[in-house]
Amino acid sequence: MRRHFKVLPGWDTRIRLILIASVVGIVAGLAAVLLNAGLHLVSHWIHHFSSRGLFPVFTTLGIVVSVVLFRYLFRDKGGHGVPEVIYSISKRGGDLRLRTAPSRLICCMFTIAGGGSAGPEAPLVISGASIGSNLARLFRMKERQRIILVGCGASAAIASIFNAPVTGILFTMEAVMGDWSRGHLIPIAIAAVVGTEVSHLFRGNEIAFSHGAFHFSHSDILASVALAFVTALVAIIFFRSFRWIGRQMETRITSFWLRAVLGGLTVGGMAMVFPDVSGEGYGAVSRMLNGNYMAPTYILAAMILVKMAASAVTSGAGGVGGIFAPSLVVGAMTGLLFGRCAAALFPDIGLAEHGFFALLGMAGVISSILQAPLTGIFLILEITASYSVLLPVVLVAVLSVTLSNFLEPDSIYHRELFQKGLMLRHRTDARVLTEIRLTELIETDCSTIHPTMTLGEFVELAKRATRNFFPVLSKSDGTYLGMVTLEAAKPYMFDPLLYETILVEAFMSSTLLEVSPDEDLSDVINLMDETGAFSLPVVENGSFMGLVSKGTLLDYYRREMKAQEED
Repeated sequence: MRRHFKVLPGWDTRIRLILIASVVGIVAGLAAVLLNAGLHLVSHWIHHFSSRGLFPVFTTLGIVVSVVLFRYLFRDKGGHGVPEVIYSISKRGGDLRLRTAPSRLICCMFTIAGGGSAGPEAPLVISGASIGSNLARLFRMKERQRIILVGCGASAAIASIFNAPVTGILFTMEAVMGDWSRGHLIPIAIAAVVGTEVSHLFRGNEIAFSHGAFHFSHSDILASVALAFVTALVAIIFFRSFRWIGRQMETRITSFWLRAVLGGLTVGGMAMVFPDVSGEGYGAVSRMLNGNYMAPTYILAAMILVKMAASAVTSGAGGVGGIFAPSLVVGAMTGLLFGRCAAALFPDIGLAEHGFFALLGMAGVISSILQAPLTGIFLILEITASYSVLLPVVLVAVLSVTLSNFLEPDSIYHRELFQKGLMLRHRTDARVLTEIRLTELIETDCSTIHPTMTLGEFVELAKRATRNFFPVLSKSDGTYLGMVTLEAAKPYMFDPLLYETILVEAFMSSTLLEVSPDEDLSDVINLMDETGAFSLPVVENGSFMGLVSKGTLLDYYRREMKAQEED
């Protein structure tokens, strides 16, 4: 007997999405491998020819080259990279330009290799997201699927650069998309795994920060609670100083050339005194975790502030890089400083190694900066293979985020977007409305009239019409002139003596507000609420296109909500 199997609705689309997500993972993984190789190559070349006294020169050159390439070759502007991805998902349906991918990778390489205090993760995230967006365009995927593929690119980027697939998934779902639906999770997870495997193929299954085993006791757990308060405070200081320094540089130094030069010289000057603030700083983190960091305690305290300033100046000067790596470095320094101070104040307790607190410091600061505790927890566990210290890592990350949230409720990526109105929270009315285009709502089955039509002609037309609104168009060129409603015509319609003497223009309204087809739907709804209008005319360059009504809007809104729930 032949059996017939019924294909589930949307099954072909889901398989197609998973296959494209795998391609996104491959390409993003290769991008991470190339960026990592390029950073090592350029850094090795620079350090071969430079000395500490030349730090300002190479740092300035790196930032200047990045700014020049961005402005004149790629015609873009610098920044974290991650906010652009979040904005594209929130307001632009995941639309990102293809040239964003190479521009961020190349300019990031020059910024960091030259000595700028930044990380490669954020530029790689926007590059991976751009790859996902353009592959979706190539395969003609729908807007909602394109957003998922943007998330796939971001997930694969983080997973491959850190060799941390779970972190890639959590970072994308928690910090970038803010949506944990199954329809998003599956392709994003696949992209992260594929990207990690591509990285393994070329770089091996290496751990970013290997170290010896840490052993902790109940007293270390209590100390971890105190550390969470410290990391929350440090994260807030870092967050606010980063934004303040960036604003000051932008407003006080109007020339981008001067900003790049002064910023490069400043960061290079800092690196002459404190070499570990230069570049991504992962070498210093490794030494801290392994107990080989010998800088005096007062120098370590100063370096925390200097690293914060150097990262802010690098970004404000136009350098290309992210806040990920600086947050990890600042967190490790904070934890190490805390461990030293705690051991000095309570020598008889027998606290764990200082590297243990450096690891916890990373978890606390990165979680608070991103306002993403799950990302911070699994990032630290995966890049250090320290699963035995899961309990204190979770404690510090969650408590630090909770404390910092009182003063800084948004992540460093979201704050600016919210302030500019460029960020919409998932599954809110405003976010759902962005998924609907005004052109989808235009009703064209309208009976049009002209201003010289008699009342009698209008009455005959109104008997056959299905609507109470009648757009008035010029008889000569069809230009939209105004609107007639049955309510406005009622005082005249029941007097047959007026049928041949009254023209439509006598009761036509030319003051009814109109909207354009590219109008934001939330603005249209606000206009309806303010004016009490049930329908509004849609007009473009004087040409009437149709009506938009609350009834049709509600119908489309309910359908969009249902589609998002199914996803």
